[in-house]
Amino acid sequence: MWIIALVSVVGIVALDLVGGIPAASVGGPMTLFFLFLLAMLAVGAHEAWTNERGTIGWILSLLCALIGGFLGLTFGTVILEAILPRLHLNGPLATAHHPARSIAYAGVMLLTIMGSWLALQIAKRLR
Repeated sequence: MWIIALVSVVGIVALDLVGGIPAASVGGPMTLFFLFLLAMLAVGAHEAWTNERGTIGWILSLLCALIGGFLGLTFGTVILEAILPRLHLNGPLATAHHPARSIAYAGVMLLTIMGSWLALQIAKRLR
């Protein structure tokens, strides 16, 4: 689980630093969504693999990870929207070459992974 979080955060920050996330088009948000989706699916697959789930267990693990991940992603964007006006960036965060952009992407990724993990832990308790 920690390896998934580390690889996801390092990957999204590295992709941002090398310019792999376009800022002026629809490709930027779609790239971010794809990265968040991959992280959610990785968490769900890891849980299903380590607990040796059957076919239905795999489906439910992936579904729980997606639901929890989207809730974590929503929570992360709400927090980010509350913080952004206090940064005084003089424009949108996507076009600003500010270190807060990488920190924001990493923070939202961590909240997404934590949401997936928490949903899986709740589902595990209910089984």
